[in-house]
Amino acid sequence: MNSRYNYKSINIYKRIITLICFSAMSPTTSDVTVGDDCQKNHTSTDDWCSCFDTCTLPKHIQEVALIELRENESARRQTISSFRQWISKNADVQNVITDENFLLRFLRAKKFSLPMAQQMLLKYLNLRQRFPMYFMGLDCTIPSISELIDSGYMFVSPFRDNEGRRVIIGTAKGFDLRKYSNRDLGIVHILTYETLLNDEVNQVVGFTHFGDFESITPAYITLFAPNEFATLIKWGEQSIPMRHKAIHLLNVPTPIKFAYDYFQTRISPKLNSRMKMYSSLSELHENLDKKVLPKEYGGEMPMAEMIRLWKQELLANREKLIALDNMRLLSDKNIITRKTKVEINHSLIAGFDQLNGSFRKLEVD
Repeated sequence: MNSRYNYKSINIYKRIITLICFSAMSPTTSDVTVGDDCQKNHTSTDDWCSCFDTCTLPKHIQEVALIELRENESARRQTISSFRQWISKNADVQNVITDENFLLRFLRAKKFSLPMAQQMLLKYLNLRQRFPMYFMGLDCTIPSISELIDSGYMFVSPFRDNEGRRVIIGTAKGFDLRKYSNRDLGIVHILTYETLLNDEVNQVVGFTHFGDFESITPAYITLFAPNEFATLIKWGEQSIPMRHKAIHLLNVPTPIKFAYDYFQTRISPKLNSRMKMYSSLSELHENLDKKVLPKEYGGEMPMAEMIRLWKQELLANREKLIALDNMRLLSDKNIITRKTKVEINHSLIAGFDQLNGSFRKLEVD
């Protein structure tokens, strides 16, 4: 038997075992729609459980987690325990938060593949330290940040959409280039994401985005250096543990279409497929329920009231976000990149998936 044939045989055998294991673990359905009982307008982490030590997710959310993420009580218990042990023994990290809420966001983003969740955590810490101006000091009471949120540049609807997701709303006209900096812009984005990730229901069902690009000009592109912008986009998708399920874009001007096209080249095909562009509100309403939108966009609640409620959420989570600054990545030597992909694949085959926490082949972003 030649080496090529032997290589293929091992790979096929490995895949068969993987399929058998996953078939036993969970149903094969890949998507599920959350029912109407999810439409209870929960707006803070207090409305939902914060950790599995004291309570469980609502039953219908547990079903979503099982079907989409392969999550069950056994998987949570085993992977969280292994994750904590790995962190405690890892000399590359320091002061990493180890409560269930924080660790589960990475496990859920990677469908409970422990090696991939570990890599995502390392990349997340690396991103924070590479760009501290956007990821450190996430304080919603900073005057420029508070004013930018009040302008309507970015906030979150208090209503969940038909899939049970929180809707992140952005309006480009709220960002005044003469008043605000790229740091203000970055802080508002990360403030929003980190606050939402403190809610475990959001970790499971993911997020819907709506952005109105009216009034935006090519001058906005100058906020970031080209290399910085490209890195933030690509690393952000790979490092921030969010499930972006739908992105709705309204009024994208022709002059900045080139920036949109460039953005599409920096994100994954999966995320690309979830982006839709509209030229009118009526077209948008065919794909996004009006009730989650501000009154100014066809909804019922005025934007100012939505922003007021959102700022209450931000304040409630302020201390948690500031505490993120205590975490450190001391070395990036164990972050897997494309350069090490071949070596990782070979070691997986030779070791027959001995990596802790997953039967699956490790896929590197």
